Amino acid sequence: MTMVSELVLTRNQLLEISRRNEDSEFKVPLQRLSNVTAELQEGVMKTRMQPIGNAWQKLPRIVRDLSSELGKQIELEMHGADTELDRQVLDLIKDPLTHMVRNSADHGLETTADRVAAGKPEQGTIRVSAYHEGGHIIICIADNGRGLNTERIKAKAVSNGLVTEADVEKMTEAQIHKFIFAPGFSTAAAVTSVSGRGVGMDVVRTNIDQIGGTIDVKSVPGEGSSFTIKIPLTLAIVSALIVEAAGDRFAIPQLSVVELVRARSNSDHRIERIKDTPVLRLRNKLLPLMHLKKLLKIDDGASIDPENGFIVVTQVGSQTFGIVVDGVFHTEEIVVKPMSTKLRHIGMFSGNTILGDGAVIMIIDPNGIAQSLGTAAASHSEIADENAAARANSDVQLTSLLVFRSGSSQPKAVPLALVTRLEEIAVDKIELSNGRHMVQYREQLMPLVEMEGVTIRESGVQPILVFADDGRSMGLVVDEIIDIVEEQLSIEVASTREGVLGSAVVKGQATEVIDVGHFLPMAFADWFSRKEMRLSATAQTVLLVDDSAFFRNMLAPVLKAAGYRVTVAQNGQEGLAALRSGNSFDVVLTDIEMPEMNGFEFAEAIRADRRMEAMPIIALSSVVSPAAIERGRQAGFHDYVAKFDRPGLIAALKEQTADVKQAA
Repeated sequence: MTMVSELVLTRNQLLEISRRNEDSEFKVPLQRLSNVTAELQEGVMKTRMQPIGNAWQKLPRIVRDLSSELGKQIELEMHGADTELDRQVLDLIKDPLTHMVRNSADHGLETTADRVAAGKPEQGTIRVSAYHEGGHIIICIADNGRGLNTERIKAKAVSNGLVTEADVEKMTEAQIHKFIFAPGFSTAAAVTSVSGRGVGMDVVRTNIDQIGGTIDVKSVPGEGSSFTIKIPLTLAIVSALIVEAAGDRFAIPQLSVVELVRARSNSDHRIERIKDTPVLRLRNKLLPLMHLKKLLKIDDGASIDPENGFIVVTQVGSQTFGIVVDGVFHTEEIVVKPMSTKLRHIGMFSGNTILGDGAVIMIIDPNGIAQSLGTAAASHSEIADENAAARANSDVQLTSLLVFRSGSSQPKAVPLALVTRLEEIAVDKIELSNGRHMVQYREQLMPLVEMEGVTIRESGVQPILVFADDGRSMGLVVDEIIDIVEEQLSIEVASTREGVLGSAVVKGQATEVIDVGHFLPMAFADWFSRKEMRLSATAQTVLLVDDSAFFRNMLAPVLKAAGYRVTVAQNGQEGLAALRSGNSFDVVLTDIEMPEMNGFEFAEAIRADRRMEAMPIIALSSVVSPAAIERGRQAGFHDYVAKFDRPGLIAALKEQTADVKQAA
């Protein structure tokens, strides 16, 4: 592994030299060397990978012993045991996992008598699951016990001097729950042989922080709690964004970077101040900002421009914040070298690396920055209040829209969730084949579709919106990509033109919302029909209830493409009529915000009907807050999905229909 790491560093150095010398004969062999290095790196990585089930082997026995020791009935469910991760990471998470499962059994699950009194099944369940998500591994440990006692955590946090009573009242439940990770924090009344032995959640958190991971807790009183651990797949070689602050370069791991924003005083993305704390107004949300120079106490004498700057929007767990830097360079595969013991105490850094030009630079640890942000931002509550007020004012559904120009000066928009990528393709790469424009994109031929009035440029680069589904891609040629905005999408004037759904007001300007469904068949005539042909007699049936024709037209093809038979209804009454008409459905998808009968009332009506009480119902909403999810659970929803989260929707459907199959 070390040898491959050194090879990657040398490769980066050679590439850097070749970048500086334009017409070098080394270009081609270097490219080959680079490819071989990448393959070798991948091979070594695979060799080091082990299934996470190896770390779970002891868990069933531990749970069996605990259930007899505590006198509780406990069932352990394990999902995704074959998920693979680096051996080094695996060794480091074995102990935290064991400790958390013990915690769930001891603190989380109630005694049999308490469970019966609460109307729950006698047997408690601890569910351990693991899956991959974009270069990370997510491990979730959930129980259906009593949940965290927020009041007791509050009282203990105040008595331990972690927070003042005035501050604790302003905190959200999620912030209060974070106190359980404080050193020496325990709400256990008595020390038992199972817990309270001083190995607390702080040790778990420290172990996970060491490997650049995050841990998050969610809890609903009486329903249970779940801990989500997010850790990198490997610790050796990571992709990082190289930035500059005060003349020095730093690397920020790309896994925690959400987006890059250039703040300007006169644009929508501007830096504002709340009680002297700089915040970024990004799509009507306020993000706290940290200046990297100030954080690292490296001032180069250059004054900080309060209005302009490059901002790296970073997410750690559920916390999102902006890091202000002087410049952004490029992304690079870096080899993580461990910190020297003399520098270990600096929480801002997670290691160092050698760049292609031989410079040694530090790797920023987003967890460390998030912690210093937590202590520094006294005005967090103000930011939270303002964000909450903004959300309350916009109880309407906000949709992320991509705004662009094509064919005319009037802006056009498309829901961002439908767009797979934004590309700028060199015009000389565009070929004409069979009378149509094509481009070789990701080892496939991608047809380009031109909107009315758009012509492909003569030279330079051509902006393209890429739409992809199930291995096929289509490029929509546009003149200019303008912005990404969050707006209430209400189409006020319907359109008679093909390819346009209608006009809406976006950022105070009349904007045409285009109908992607019109352009997809221009690229592949069978885009919508090819999968429906494969619908077997056993295909699962879905009832989609939504008052918006836009969402019905957008979601129905997505569901059909995923292999489901779809019936649509315009409102709750129509949905109930379809359910009672004798047609059988495997699952119901319903919008929450509907006139006359909203989604909650619709779900309650289904639950009230004895013949349909076991029917899985999934809620579609633009507001996915803990309160809304809890309200949904009471109404009888099995799952709650954000409206534009297509992968999440398909995953939820698969899970619910799989449960139905098992029951059958």
